[in-house]
Amino acid sequence: MAAGKEPSPDASVALEQLCATYWFPLYAFVRRRGFDTNQAADLTQGFFAELLRREDLRAVDPQKGRFRSFLLSAIKNFIANQLDQQNAQKRGGDVKTLPMDFDQADRRLQLEPYHELTPESVFLKQWALTLLERAKDAVREEYVQANKDRLFDLIQVFLAGDNAGLTYREAGEKLEKTEGAIKVAVHRMRQQFHKQIRQEISRTVATEAEIDAEIQDLFDALQS
Repeated sequence: MAAGKEPSPDASVALEQLCATYWFPLYAFVRRRGFDTNQAADLTQGFFAELLRREDLRAVDPQKGRFRSFLLSAIKNFIANQLDQQNAQKRGGDVKTLPMDFDQADRRLQLEPYHELTPESVFLKQWALTLLERAKDAVREEYVQANKDRLFDLIQVFLAGDNAGLTYREAGEKLEKTEGAIKVAVHRMRQQFHKQIRQEISRTVATEAEIDAEIQDLFDALQS
């Protein structure tokens, strides 16, 4: 809703946050629909430009459903309209260009076996992975600000669980800390991570109950 307001610094920040979270899942969706790299890049850029040009974000209403469902429906309609034309063209005019690294996106997709997933499942899984990555980056930034980036870089493997190929004792030896101190550090890191996940999700929902529902969808998507 903030991104859909009249042009302002706050709207610009909100738009960049939405783009950072959703452009890759949408690009993955388009690629899974069968479009090649160039076509998918054009469609993804064109979709965001069209979204801004038509000011569709101003019509977003939490009462009508989840924001990612709105985006998925919107890009399906956009693709259908584009297929009526001979070529997908980039749009933008005087609209601000949003940062999207499609070369890196394709390298990332090549590492993930998604050929058996539906385009919708690919979108949801990449949404979940992108959100977790943004939450992790935010936590690392907190550690950097506290001059504890070395601690984070070593113990971040425990975010996936205790069976991380590294024991608490081994981590303690590397950092010259006790095993107990590492356990406490890991516990705090996980709490920060969970807090950041909720904060990321809270950007596009209205209530705590919706955050819990989105978290459940996130874990369901990761298991697909």
